[in-house]
Amino acid sequence: METVSGYIDHITFQNKENGYTVMSVMTEKGSIVCVGPAGGFDEGETVEVEGEYTEHPTYGKQLKIFSVRPVAPTDRVSVLRYLGSGAIKGVGPKLAERIVGRFGEDTMRIMEEEPERLAEIKGISGRMARAITDQMLEKKEQRSLLIFVQQYGLSRNLTLKLIERYGDEVYSVLKSNPYRMVEEIPSVGFRTADEIAAKSGIVADSEYRVRSCLIYVLKLFAAEGHCFVPHDEVVSETVKLLGLEEESGHAITEECIRGLSADRQIVLRNDLGGRINIYLEYYDRVEKECARLLLELKNGFKPAEGHASEKLPAEGDGIELDGLQKKAVDECLKNGVFILSGGPGTGKTTTINTIIAELEDAGENFVLAAPTGRAAKRMTEATSFEAQTIHRLLEINGEVSEGGSPNIFSRNRENPLETDTVIVDEASMLDISLLKSLLEAMVPGMRLILVGDVDQLPSVGPGQVLRDIMESGSFSCVKLDRVFRQAGESHIVSYAHMINEGKHIDLSVKYPDFFLLEKESIKLVHGYLAALCKDVIPRKLGLDGNDVQVLTPMRKGPLGVEGLNRMLQEQLNPPKPSLEEIVYGDTVFREGDKIMQIRNDYNIEWEIRGDYDVSIKEGKGIFNGDVGVIKNINKEYRLVEVLFDDGRLVYYSADKLEELELSYAATIHKSQGSEYPVVILPILDGPRMLFNRNLLYTAVTRAKQCVIIVGSGQKVLEMIDTDSELHRYTSLRQRLIELEEVLE
Repeated sequence: METVSGYIDHITFQNKENGYTVMSVMTEKGSIVCVGPAGGFDEGETVEVEGEYTEHPTYGKQLKIFSVRPVAPTDRVSVLRYLGSGAIKGVGPKLAERIVGRFGEDTMRIMEEEPERLAEIKGISGRMARAITDQMLEKKEQRSLLIFVQQYGLSRNLTLKLIERYGDEVYSVLKSNPYRMVEEIPSVGFRTADEIAAKSGIVADSEYRVRSCLIYVLKLFAAEGHCFVPHDEVVSETVKLLGLEEESGHAITEECIRGLSADRQIVLRNDLGGRINIYLEYYDRVEKECARLLLELKNGFKPAEGHASEKLPAEGDGIELDGLQKKAVDECLKNGVFILSGGPGTGKTTTINTIIAELEDAGENFVLAAPTGRAAKRMTEATSFEAQTIHRLLEINGEVSEGGSPNIFSRNRENPLETDTVIVDEASMLDISLLKSLLEAMVPGMRLILVGDVDQLPSVGPGQVLRDIMESGSFSCVKLDRVFRQAGESHIVSYAHMINEGKHIDLSVKYPDFFLLEKESIKLVHGYLAALCKDVIPRKLGLDGNDVQVLTPMRKGPLGVEGLNRMLQEQLNPPKPSLEEIVYGDTVFREGDKIMQIRNDYNIEWEIRGDYDVSIKEGKGIFNGDVGVIKNINKEYRLVEVLFDDGRLVYYSADKLEELELSYAATIHKSQGSEYPVVILPILDGPRMLFNRNLLYTAVTRAKQCVIIVGSGQKVLEMIDTDSELHRYTSLRQRLIELEEVLE
């Protein structure tokens, strides 16, 4: 561990949210670049930094910050440097010289203890003296708090949130019950609170600790897609995380479950088998509301008179529908809720276009939507009608609920959508929260059409909406299963169906649109991925490098997203004098990089520009999974300009870069709703739970022209044999069945 002392000469970057800072500290031995948590410090301040030296591949030797402690400036030069840095509003270099010239090394004491004496200096009124002192006292209080909480490793941003929430009580909260923060401050997690509690000497079986851990466990399961968790699993996982003795741990956990249930923070429900399931109150309420609203749409719908299946297009009309497709169109027109499912090449698009034509003929209004921007763009191309994301359709306003979804859309039950029919494509990506928001913007009499492939991976968020709705048997549903002749000529389509059915595909033949490159080492896989993306595919298929997407099952490891993106960036978009770049954390963002938004940002502004670079449309909201390219980096203003695939242009300030990651490679889960000309799958080895049939099927169906697998053919066949899709704990299906029985 190294300790250096000096003054902050220059702050290159500082994230206001988490305090991550890149700064130059001038010491007696020269300038040292320090990187890490140092939120709240200003240029000119004297500090003591503790950390260890590391070597950055691009920027060289740096001191990785473990802690920063403010050191009060005492000598004349240090005081002058601090005041002249602009840290105190209203005090510039010239005024700083006059203050220090008058009070010398006693300046800081005078400003804090005898502020009225500042008025002795020409140019400083009594009012200005009080304002300067107020700033000094505020900074002193913040410094005291920063020094106090530094032992807990909290960022300045969190410190300010604690002050805002608790005021003077913050000290007692940290010392006696930091677990309060988990329930009362959204950005604080159990692990953060638990680390503070351990340093504060709070006992391991504290009721506060166990209750907080229970909520944390339920949120972990929700992050994996579950709406509830069986009681025994919750207890077992909680006791394990807390490190408690088996018997005593179970007893205190059971007691805390009863307490949380009494407080309505969780809900206990028995399933049909008598098992007790535990829900976070939010997901219990959302599932219940979705079931009610879906059945309201079904029962409140009255089909228009005059349409019948014999009106549907016949052979010779330019559109040929088979029996199932005709049934789908007819059932759709007769029902308030209709589900159309089917794999690739089964005619979903033809069927939807026919439904749209029927709605137009009947004079009905309709809107098209999808969960992601890419899926909406594909829907627009397939139907020739404008489709938009569900978030845009519902007109987000930026407020966020406890479930992580927009809490209030402008379109809701009081201000419903102005249409007759809502058609949602890629409905397998719908999570339970977004479904609820959509249903709340619809009223009985409207029609909802959900289109998707039920065999795709489920949504990233909690729920398995499409599967639960279909399996409830409560709604009209048609699953197309015929692969049409032209689609059958595609090995992508035929192999996708074989994979879905658990049949081995022939990897010994290299077809133009589907083939395996057998490679046995990570180094060889890396080499072939780079060659394919950089040279072979663009040259042979005439495609841009951005038309090629590497998809992988995992995030970590040399064949995970993080490692592959670093390698591919170096090969496809290496450093050049002509390309500006900016560093955030461990990532270098460079002009020309492919990037992906990795979290929903409901407030960020975007615009679409037309001819002569004139803005023709503006709005808010960029969402998890949206993909684009860095067009420009302004180093002076630290702005990153990103052009997303659907034409939206967004400016990211440096502190917003935590929302982005490189996307030369992406997880298969993140690729849902997207379609790429060429998909490359590096498949060698990894976590067994991720290497299954469902994941492979989803990856293959993302490709439009070609699928290339680089790695182990045997591993591919093992994935096909592994029908171990992770089961999600959801109960929308059962709620629909039970509620329908009551309504009957």
